[in-house]
Amino acid sequence: MAVSAAAVRTGRRTRRFYVGMAIAIAITVFVGFSHTYYLKAWYGSRELSGLLHFHGLVFTTWVLFFVAQTTLVATGRTYLHRKMGVAGAVLAALVLTVGTTVAIIRVRSAGSPIPGVPPLSFLAIPFFDMVVFGILVGSALYLRRRLEAHKRLMTLSMIALLPAPIARMPFFLPLPPGPLTFFGLANLFIIPLLIYDVTTRGKVHPATIWGALLLVASQPLRLMLSGTPAWLAFAGWITGSR
Repeated sequence: MAVSAAAVRTGRRTRRFYVGMAIAIAITVFVGFSHTYYLKAWYGSRELSGLLHFHGLVFTTWVLFFVAQTTLVATGRTYLHRKMGVAGAVLAALVLTVGTTVAIIRVRSAGSPIPGVPPLSFLAIPFFDMVVFGILVGSALYLRRRLEAHKRLMTLSMIALLPAPIARMPFFLPLPPGPLTFFGLANLFIIPLLIYDVTTRGKVHPATIWGALLLVASQPLRLMLSGTPAWLAFAGWITGSR
């Protein structure tokens, strides 16, 4: 069966879009952590513990893996993309485990990086970053045979990780500091996904709708939860503070 010219154009647009999103996410991560990790020798930043170096290695590997997997699909090497899927699942689990562990240890040892925010309250931000990431990437892996849902959920899972590097970008300092600013800037990455859906499908894909709703709704909810007795008790328990 002959493939229509419109289908060919849509395929090319899809490949360019997801590779472009993966590259934009990777650049954001690099710029955000350039002062404290990637170019720390250049900027003379303080030394990091072995755990933080391992954390940086795991997350960097995950970002590069995402770029590689997206590129493999764009270049038609879907067989290799699928073969690497098991490694991706293991790496995603490692990201979730290491990210949660580092968040707990950092709060216990270094306190809160946001002035005026108690450490146990702050823990709600990185902790739920990992929860949302886990739900999105887990859903993407579960729906791996439903390609349209899979690639949207994977992209949203990467967006869920962006508040941390964005919070470390020095040129955003003129903006009002605080979690809502960093969440809002990270959420801007959802807009191209919405535009892509509408221009290619005429409507937003359900995976985009539900994934984006989970991501965006979790942000004010975790801030509201962070000061409640229930959360403080839980955070104190997992950090060994109470």
